[in-house]
Amino acid sequence: MEAMSEDHVAELVELLGLERLEDNLFRGQSRDIGTRYVFGGQVLGQALSAAQQTVPSDRQAHSLHGYFLRAGDIDAPIVYSVERARDGRSFSSRRVVAIQHGQPILNCAVSFQIEEDGFEHQSSMPEVPAPEDIEPQPHMPDEELAKLPIKLQRWLGHDSPFEFRQVWPRDELNPTKRPPYQHIWLRLRAPVPNSPVLQRALLAYASDFHLIGTITLPHGISYLSQNVQMASLDHAMWFHRPFRIDDWLLYTFDSPTAQGARGLARGTIYSRDGRLVASTAQEGLVRLRDEQGD
Repeated sequence: MEAMSEDHVAELVELLGLERLEDNLFRGQSRDIGTRYVFGGQVLGQALSAAQQTVPSDRQAHSLHGYFLRAGDIDAPIVYSVERARDGRSFSSRRVVAIQHGQPILNCAVSFQIEEDGFEHQSSMPEVPAPEDIEPQPHMPDEELAKLPIKLQRWLGHDSPFEFRQVWPRDELNPTKRPPYQHIWLRLRAPVPNSPVLQRALLAYASDFHLIGTITLPHGISYLSQNVQMASLDHAMWFHRPFRIDDWLLYTFDSPTAQGARGLARGTIYSRDGRLVASTAQEGLVRLRDEQGD
């Protein structure tokens, strides 16, 4: 099992590395993890990786803002075109377009900054059980898994490079209504080099998990509900402090509003010693399938 986890982590690291085609042009492949389309976190992580390769090495990403424009094709490569918008004394800005079949699937802006000293404050990490005190999520029984579409069977049955431990687990097949917030511990299943560039790309990938799901909590639905359409519309992320993604991080979520077939989810990510290392926000489409619209 440990060797398998290391293989999946190595595959993900390679996936985020990208092939350089030109100074500002990169190509990435996709990993089929059982989602119907390319996983949004993959496109975010690859876009960040492409942008990072066009800035000086002393500048690290501090913010990322992306719009998902089209669903990605798992079976086709993705080309990332980077525009060097600005290089100042302290900050660099990049615009990235992810392209498939001649069409943009993601527009993304990334900002980078040199390391500087400054004022410090942060919100406190919620008091939750340690990850070691939470039982790992059990696999779905085979008889229940067999009732789901093939894609969902692969999604739920595949071995992820990340491990998640939910403070308040939920039965996604029989979801009950509850308040729109949750806490989830996450970590990469195998060690990776302590490169800030790699750590950020991996966290950008993982940051897309569970955000849109938080919107569904008060409504007694989930991504397994057959009459629900769900899709990420945009994604914002801010990197605050250094972290190791191969050590436990606490991802806390809340959803302050849902309306008009859209909902907003927010996240904060803490190291296990209580440092606030990143924040996220995402608007998602959550619609009953018999409703009309684009």
